[in-house]
Amino acid sequence: MDYVFMTDSDSDLPYDLKVRYDIPVVYMPYTLDGKQYYDDLGQSLDHAAYFQAMRDGAMATTSALNKQNYLDYFEPILREKDLLFIAFSSQMSMTIREVYAAREELLAKYPERKFIVVDTLSISVPMTLLVLKAHELYRAGKPIEEVAKWVEDNRTRAQAFFTVDDLKYLRRGGRISATAAMMGNMLDLKPIIVEGRDGKLISVDKVRGRKKAVNYIVEHSVEQIEDQKESIGVVLHADAAEEAERMRAMLQARLPEMTIRVDNIGPVIGAHCGPGTLAFCFLGKERPY
Repeated sequence: MDYVFMTDSDSDLPYDLKVRYDIPVVYMPYTLDGKQYYDDLGQSLDHAAYFQAMRDGAMATTSALNKQNYLDYFEPILREKDLLFIAFSSQMSMTIREVYAAREELLAKYPERKFIVVDTLSISVPMTLLVLKAHELYRAGKPIEEVAKWVEDNRTRAQAFFTVDDLKYLRRGGRISATAAMMGNMLDLKPIIVEGRDGKLISVDKVRGRKKAVNYIVEHSVEQIEDQKESIGVVLHADAAEEAERMRAMLQARLPEMTIRVDNIGPVIGAHCGPGTLAFCFLGKERPY
């Protein structure tokens, strides 16, 4: 190929698929109790231990890469080939400004190159589903502009419905107030959160109890899926494997022609949603919110 297809680890791309398709990945930083790590798609992470540490009081935070970080990733590629970079939602971090700054500098240095950045308006597995479908086009030899346009045309079809187990992690990230978190936990209220059409995370409903939250996710996800064979569905969890398997079974009964796998939420997204988070991700209709 005359260009390289690249993404970042905020996609939660399963490492086995990264290796199978040889996809270069920008590893995003996170911190656990003051020590910085990089999300290498689970190669060096014990997911259960990470989320248990959070339960035990360890503070997990995230930070953005700077322009020089991106230059270090991008320039070795641009010296030899064009580059298509599939980025996580610009509405969830300011880091994409650093991506654009690096691109501007590199295109000035290598004016003969093409360097396209696509904002997926997604994070985690909805982003992975776009990456995998777009990479099929890449492997088929489609030109860089066509692959980029497919992602732009389909990005708001990548969906996730998820719920968290403890609201304190959303409070720490500034998503809800301390009062709302306290009252919600007291009343056992579980938010239903989606990736909106504008690329932001939004709470669209709340129900009382975990069981109702899971039922809500199953029912509303099924309503949003038109072609069960178009792509895989993914149940994501943050150290809630048994519940994830039960959700997968519920979904599989309703979507018998869909391949549904269970995967771990990565440490960057997990830092914001906390242990016990459950989600279902898929390609479907246009996002309803």
